[in-house]
Amino acid sequence: MFRRVLFLAFAIALFGPALAAAEKNQVLAELRFEAHTNAEKTAGVWVDGQYVGYAKELTGRKKVLLLPGKHAIVVRQAWYADVVEQPVLEPGEVHLISLRLVRDARAPRHDATGELKISASPARAAVFVDDVFAGHADEFGGVGKAMLLTPGAHRLRIALPGYLPFDTVVDLRPFQKLKIETRLEKGSVQQSGALVSKK
Repeated sequence: MFRRVLFLAFAIALFGPALAAAEKNQVLAELRFEAHTNAEKTAGVWVDGQYVGYAKELTGRKKVLLLPGKHAIVVRQAWYADVVEQPVLEPGEVHLISLRLVRDARAPRHDATGELKISASPARAAVFVDDVFAGHADEFGGVGKAMLLTPGAHRLRIALPGYLPFDTVVDLRPFQKLKIETRLEKGSVQQSGALVSKK
């Protein structure tokens, strides 16, 4: 027992300063998001034109680490104005973006009577309708969750970096209910498509 304690004390004395120095000399900066409302928590985040996920999930193992320098951060949510920041990050810096989403002047149309439910895996994949970010797949599946669309044809894309995108066209009649189910296949970031890397 005494030997274990002695060894532990020796290890701390030997490696402790090195570990502390490594923490102080971090090269990467971290990006964090402060979100209060559900709309802010589920807003999509683009870093330097690349979709990385939604605000509330970008912590822990999914935290955003960036090289020092200037970066373009865009946060998008359907029916809200984009939040745009271009911070210059320093090594080891933790940069906090406090989200305050403001309703966009556009409002959902009253003739949006077609109902589209989406079941997709991964559920955090971004959903685009007619080339406009609409939200994440898990927002449009399950009990009481669906997307309202105007009757007619709409281009639908479900995409996530590292996966092949799913593309289809839905043609809804008034008051029709439709469900889309898909499982995205693994692929490269370059195959995610232009909307995922949209600036």
